[in-house]
Amino acid sequence: MEDNIKLGDPVFNKMLFVLDKAVNEKNHRDYRFDNEELIQISDGIWAMPAYMKDDDDDFSLFFIITEIEDGHTVLAFSTGDKKDDQFSLSEPMITGEGLNQLVEHDKDRAASILHFINQISKADEGNWRMVE
Repeated sequence: MEDNIKLGDPVFNKMLFVLDKAVNEKNHRDYRFDNEELIQISDGIWAMPAYMKDDDDDFSLFFIITEIEDGHTVLAFSTGDKKDDQFSLSEPMITGEGLNQLVEHDKDRAASILHFINQISKADEGNWRMVE
């Protein structure tokens, strides 16, 4: 990731994290965050809570790992929406955009998630890319 782009900057909305390999049943536990684990919610789509509060904040954010049209596996985010007893996820958004939305709710949690993603990069299992 470029040094001059920081969490919370508008340009960070265009940062996408690309994994070097697909997530599957054998390796999904390698991407645990806190006490959460990826679960497969649809064929080739994995999700895991990133931010959820009980009562004081109705905003929730989920990691989404999936393959995109060009064949790359990406780490994106979706927000959660609860209506009555029904819960759904938004359309996935670019990694940086999701983190920037979280900054508005909990800067420390956003920084913690960014650190988690950067650890994946340092392990040489993915990297940041700027998208248009």
